[in-house]
Amino acid sequence: MPLNLNAYLGIEPDALKVYAQRAEVLAANMANADTPGYLARDIDFRAALAAASSQGGPLQPASTSPGDLTAAGSEAGGGLSTQQFLKYRVPLAPSLDGNTVDSQLEESKFAQNTVRFHAALTFLEDRFSELTTAITGQ
Repeated sequence: MPLNLNAYLGIEPDALKVYAQRAEVLAANMANADTPGYLARDIDFRAALAAASSQGGPLQPASTSPGDLTAAGSEAGGGLSTQQFLKYRVPLAPSLDGNTVDSQLEESKFAQNTVRFHAALTFLEDRFSELTTAITGQ
């Protein structure tokens, strides 16, 4: 009986992609904490994952310029982009210069994202370990 690897791994590969994109967005927020007029952004993780699971297609990172590389085997414009789930964060207390980044909130969100990324990665490692055990019989 053939194994459908995508069905076996579930949503975790897409979750890793979203977590990686979100880490970049949160890092950009932290880097611009002192930039006047900078608006904090975040990815709506639930909506991105729901769209990936409902469409059955993999999430593709958003390209920022025409020279960006695409994933091997993927066509330009194929899959679902995380760019459409990038939203501006509503500030709790905006600063006078228009910057909406709250450093403590960003650090908290970044740490939370990192823990979830590692959890998803551990889950995938376990799945591949199960496959290796099934193939080698050990």
